[in-house]
Amino acid sequence: MLKINKLNKSYKNIKVLQNLTLHIDSGEIYGLLGANGAGKTTTINIICNLLKADSGNVQINDQPVSAASKKIIGIAPQENLLYKTLTCEENLKFFADIYGLDRETRQKQVQKTLAAVNLLARAKSPVENLSGGMRRRLNIAVALVHQPKLVILDEPTTGLDIEARYEIWELIRELKNQGITILLTTHLLDEAERLCQRIGILKNGRILAEGSLAELRNLIPAQEIVVVQTAQENEAIARAKIYGFTHRYYGNDLAFWLPETLELKEIISRFEGIAIDSIARQPVRLEHIYMEVT
Repeated sequence: MLKINKLNKSYKNIKVLQNLTLHIDSGEIYGLLGANGAGKTTTINIICNLLKADSGNVQINDQPVSAASKKIIGIAPQENLLYKTLTCEENLKFFADIYGLDRETRQKQVQKTLAAVNLLARAKSPVENLSGGMRRRLNIAVALVHQPKLVILDEPTTGLDIEARYEIWELIRELKNQGITILLTTHLLDEAERLCQRIGILKNGRILAEGSLAELRNLIPAQEIVVVQTAQENEAIARAKIYGFTHRYYGNDLAFWLPETLELKEIISRFEGIAIDSIARQPVRLEHIYMEVT
């Protein structure tokens, strides 16, 4: 569906994208992760034909990106593209008109899209009267109203409470079930874990690692991770080395990579003689992979 090959983009002497290459299959949710300044927004702007790359190419459905390709792309940016004084229905009609839908198709698509994001009952409600979660769903509806084949969701749940976040996640899953291809950018690593079939980790305009969560877990040679709280950190690290445990700090947390799964009493026995306040066992998660890769 989406093929990006050796994309380069610089602003003056700053290289924003460096030989960026990634492919997204039809019907897939692909998560693009990266800190601010990694190149995510520039990539999106090039896909949407809002920005020209210095070199490289982008294809959608095996066709080069052009003005015509905009009709098969839908984008829900991080900032809501909504007019607060207009109703949900009026907002969608406005954007459907921009996409060139005729009157009959526009009316059908507005109703269909409102139903898809569970806002049909609020069709006549002004946006300013909606909750934050409803506004995000309507913002996604704007990206869907013209029936695109590729939808770009840029930080779709930023700033939402957990209940609204779950609603958006369920909506994204439903879009995938309908065969829509989704490019998802997010800072919420648990969001990427739950939703994405494949994940790309972007830094300084390059993909440093890419694959399914299972494939990315192979980048860390550990069966599980153990977080230890102790006042004797140096002693704990020295002891761990004897047993082949690699240590890492995640924030202020001291953690050890265990090359094999051990019973809790076995883990405790490895640190015998060291004052341990607590031990917490964790699976290898995307946050650990992300920190290691970047």
